[in-house]
Amino acid sequence: MLTPQWLDQLRTRVTLSALIGRSTRLTKAGREFKACCPFHNEKSPSFTVNDEKGFYHCFGCGAHGDAIRWMTDHQGLSFMDAVKELAAEAGMDVPAPDPRAAKAAEKRDTLHDVMAAAQGWFVQNLSAPGGESARAYLATRGFDAHTLQRFGFGYAPEGRQAMKDALGKFPEAMLIEAGLRIEVENRDPYDRFRGRLMLPIEDARGRVIAFGGRILTKEKTDAPKYLNSPDTPLFDKGRTLYNLHRAAPAARQSGRMVVVEGYMDVVAMAAAGIGECVAPLGTALTEQQIEMLWRHVEMPILCFDGDAAGQRAAMRAITRALPLLRPAHSLRIVRLPEGLDPDDLIKQRGARAMEEVLDAAKSLIEVLWEVERDAQPLHTPEDKAGLKARLMAHVDAIQNSDIASLYRRELQDRYSEFAFPKRESRWQQGGGGGNGFRHNQQRGEQQRGNGRWQPQPESTPESLERLRRAAAGGARDALSAAVLAGLIHWPAQIRRHAEALARTPGLDPRFGLLLHCCQGNEAVETGRLATILVENGLEIPGTAEYSGLRFGFLNTETGADQAAEDLAQAVDLLVERPILDAALAQATARFESELSEEAFADQQRLLKRKLEFDSRLRQMATRQAASS
Repeated sequence: MLTPQWLDQLRTRVTLSALIGRSTRLTKAGREFKACCPFHNEKSPSFTVNDEKGFYHCFGCGAHGDAIRWMTDHQGLSFMDAVKELAAEAGMDVPAPDPRAAKAAEKRDTLHDVMAAAQGWFVQNLSAPGGESARAYLATRGFDAHTLQRFGFGYAPEGRQAMKDALGKFPEAMLIEAGLRIEVENRDPYDRFRGRLMLPIEDARGRVIAFGGRILTKEKTDAPKYLNSPDTPLFDKGRTLYNLHRAAPAARQSGRMVVVEGYMDVVAMAAAGIGECVAPLGTALTEQQIEMLWRHVEMPILCFDGDAAGQRAAMRAITRALPLLRPAHSLRIVRLPEGLDPDDLIKQRGARAMEEVLDAAKSLIEVLWEVERDAQPLHTPEDKAGLKARLMAHVDAIQNSDIASLYRRELQDRYSEFAFPKRESRWQQGGGGGNGFRHNQQRGEQQRGNGRWQPQPESTPESLERLRRAAAGGARDALSAAVLAGLIHWPAQIRRHAEALARTPGLDPRFGLLLHCCQGNEAVETGRLATILVENGLEIPGTAEYSGLRFGFLNTETGADQAAEDLAQAVDLLVERPILDAALAQATARFESELSEEAFADQQRLLKRKLEFDSRLRQMATRQAASS
């Protein structure tokens, strides 16, 4: 039996452009191929082939399919002949028929018959006298006759045995297996859907696989407002997106896919002319559904309600998407006005207002930052350190190392601007703590302008002597020494990280001397930096200091761009460490004074975070050195 998994594997082993290119002349166009459609006569190319997504599509005649469909529709082969020919080219063996799988497929086909019959009965009930309440509700929604027919609205009448009587030609056990009837121990089975407006839920081929029902009686408070079919051999709610079979063709035209919370939102959007809209079915967006969306568009838009529940749903989707992120594939998120769902917004302000909301969709990283920033009060340094820890926990969930690195950098930049806001005052090197910089109202060697660190040159024997004395007694560690060595070897990177380093407390004061030497506009070469350190009685960071942390930027064969990225990751760790250490010390002191479970849990969480930090540092250094 050919399982869906085996067929998917076959499709991935076939390069679609190479297959089609044997009989059709293809031209490379960005990430796709174009040609004049082989299914109809045309003068300008409207036929595209996308290897990444594994399908071809003609915007002229609508021809669409994968490798197997190409072999059947264009080459004229039967399905099995097409599969056998492609399998031979891909070096795969066609599996022998499995009697049990064949029996399961036969059962699914029979259940499709049951669902089709149930859908016909629901539609018939809507126009019957008993469907008056459902018709009255639909009138309040303002849906036209075309929309009602297109989405297959129906009505399930009251009565616990109405469906059994109507679909008596099917065995009771089959109705139960299809999710239409409920079997309870020591009681007679009864209809699942009663007194509800009904909507069919269809698979990618447009076949009914489940139903959703909305209650019509407000006084009935002991039943859910919306009720979906349970999981059945036909229906897996975590792997199904409502309206996907209609939205996919529309998405190929518009280049976008919109995800809303419920199927009534989908219908409202479609009635307003936005057809590329889908919805999960009673659950948060799952990993499987995210992957399904990415097969059609690279940046689907999440459009959840503006209330607290809608925003929680959006955050759950973001959390599930983070480990799956890959180049060019992410999510965009819009927030509807508070208290409004898509239908409300369209009714109050029109379809144009909804289009404007969708056009203003924000990136995943921007929404992640805003949600975590606004999640809790941020009055104390400990509160702000907690924000940093939450953001970095999200970054750690990202499996793609390149994307994780970029997210870490972006979120740390946003955090720095928030936690260390712009000041009108200036900074002056000298005594005072931190990195050898102290505040001075009259004169300064650094100033902030437009949110960026801007140095003010000052190079006197007195200032250099202050730096030399501070550096002579500074704390040393392997990470600091590695970053110092990296900045000396790549001096063009010093200005990039000057602001973050200047604000980080407890650093090796040699950093202060490097920042001081690079305040002017003229570039300072590696040799000159090393000479200045020696002239001021300071050691040049040597291999012994950072033994075991062989970052890629310490390798002389590493390219400038890669070294800059590797060095940025190391600086991020260097800046993050004192914040984490301070939070851990605070939590430990709190636990020792309170001896409460909450304080202990907080200390253990930060201790785990510290261990993860040390592990990440070691892994990053090892990985970067190996790649170099």
